[in-house]
Amino acid sequence: MDVASTALEASSSSPPSSSTEHWKYDVFLSFRGIDTRQTFTDHLYWTLKDNGVNAYIDENELRRGENIPDELKHAIERSRISVIVFSKRYADSTWCLEELEKIMECRRARSGQMVLPVFYNVDPTHVRKQTGSFAQAFRRHEKRFREDKDKVQRWRYAFTEAANLAGANLRNTDGYEGKFIRKIVDHITRKLNNTCLDVATNQIGIESRVQEVSNYLNVGGPDDVRIIGILGMVGTGKTAVAKAIFNKFHRKFEGKSFLSKVRERDMVKLQNQLLCDILKPAKKEVCSIAEGTKEIKKRLSSIRALVIIDDVDCQKKLDELAIKRDSFGPGSRIIITTTNAHFLRILEVDDTYFPPAMSNEEALQLLCCRAFTERHPSDEEYLELSRKVVEYCGGLPLALEVLGSYLCKRTKREWRSALRKLKRKPHGEIHEKLKISYDGLIDDEVQAIFLDICCFFIGMKKDHVMAILDGCDFDPLLGIGELHDRCLVSVDEGNNLMMHDLLRDMGREIVREKSPGIKGKRSRLWDPEDVTDVLITNSGTERIEGVTLDLQGSHEPSFSAEALKNMQGLRLLKLKGVKFTGDCKHLSKRLRWLCWPGFPPEAIPEDFNQPNIVDIDLSHSRIQVWKDSDMVQCNLNQIINSFLQVF
Repeated sequence: MDVASTALEASSSSPPSSSTEHWKYDVFLSFRGIDTRQTFTDHLYWTLKDNGVNAYIDENELRRGENIPDELKHAIERSRISVIVFSKRYADSTWCLEELEKIMECRRARSGQMVLPVFYNVDPTHVRKQTGSFAQAFRRHEKRFREDKDKVQRWRYAFTEAANLAGANLRNTDGYEGKFIRKIVDHITRKLNNTCLDVATNQIGIESRVQEVSNYLNVGGPDDVRIIGILGMVGTGKTAVAKAIFNKFHRKFEGKSFLSKVRERDMVKLQNQLLCDILKPAKKEVCSIAEGTKEIKKRLSSIRALVIIDDVDCQKKLDELAIKRDSFGPGSRIIITTTNAHFLRILEVDDTYFPPAMSNEEALQLLCCRAFTERHPSDEEYLELSRKVVEYCGGLPLALEVLGSYLCKRTKREWRSALRKLKRKPHGEIHEKLKISYDGLIDDEVQAIFLDICCFFIGMKKDHVMAILDGCDFDPLLGIGELHDRCLVSVDEGNNLMMHDLLRDMGREIVREKSPGIKGKRSRLWDPEDVTDVLITNSGTERIEGVTLDLQGSHEPSFSAEALKNMQGLRLLKLKGVKFTGDCKHLSKRLRWLCWPGFPPEAIPEDFNQPNIVDIDLSHSRIQVWKDSDMVQCNLNQIINSFLQVF
């Protein structure tokens, strides 16, 4: 058949070696210099080079002697693929015959070495049987080496063996050498996996995720241009899925490009990579963003391409890369991985895929592969410790991989110590990677809303929280909307605000880092030990904006109401099972949310007045009325939960 995919796929069917350490070259070119050095082989060599293939070609046209030198032997031995260009006078050269014999010897002896015969204006049958243009050459060799008939017989055998391999035949094509060379190079790059991306071996759970995205892509379907989003919080495996998709489908496209870490990279370099990946030797180097955008629209609009834009953080970058349907040819597929749903809405993507959290079994396998290089440890105690780490990670691949690598080769005692530490403080590498999304929020108000939710509002009704935040002079509609778009919060079926535990821990660590040593100078206090310490030592300051403490069911210490005196920046206060001595006349006038079920009546001063409160819950409190009727005039905005409930 023609030099097309199926014929070429059949050649050199031996699987590549699992180890590539002994390969020095990708391709060794064997050819008769007089026939093709300055024509076909030269064009093939440079096309291979332009496609990133490390090809070896013997530059010496004046070789002397009967035997090929060690230099060429070593080059053949250390090449993944040997391409034999059979031309009419190939067999005239004893040098070529020695090369061919060595090539076939290496193919037989070394697993993973491949051979691709190219029949350049010769009939494969003539090569196989040494007839036609090759018959006279072999007759001369038999006369010349009549005392060493085995030598000629080995050459004949090598000829026959090579010709029996499926290869590339110029006579079976339309005769255009350029197309012929391109098909050969495409086949070679596929065999070498030069365009495949590095991914972890034995990826856990990747196949099902790839299949779901494949359904959205519909590769080989209609010739429309489809744009697919892969959306999720940092660390959910979006890039791993995108790489697996690229490796699976890139051969089906005329052009392909994977632009990684777009968030971090220079735009002109990204534009040049996109143009280079798809246009190859025909690329044009651009020097400015405007020029790059124009060139992408101009040069790629007729090419059927697979383009993956990984880790996008702003719409401007998508615009500058001309990521639009009319920028690429019919049948193109574009995949965008991001933590921001807003970009995907603007692009009006065809579908959006949300990588799910790993199941407990998948998570355990991934952790153990990193920690023990096997999917399940044989030691029962290590297995139980692994399950506790999995529970902490909440199905997040990033955390599982980082902690698995961190715990690798550590003792059980070190594992237990690490688990205790994680309860107090998140792992540094995980924290920094998750914090990227927080740092990318549009302004400090949205960041403040995020920190409030981390510390106080997880699991509460969204509308309830919005009412409280609105009273804090925030814009919760936009703020929570931004957090939702950024995959930092979610809303469950009951309309409750939810968040991954590791995002919660990341937000709380941001608060703690502002004042690691002095708890009373932190903006928010949520840890029972920290709050208790601040109240006992009366070390609170005006920097504290929110406090929550739940001592129900525990030994209930009593605190002095004076501990609240210095917290004049307090906006949010939630207490359960907490007792104070003295009255609460020092409560901050900035208070917007007071949630204090079981509020002790003796703690209320006669002139108690909180004019800025918008949400109050004093359920289960033995309170009848405030003497100061001004409280009735306070700005109760939306929700009063069991206000002044009497038992």
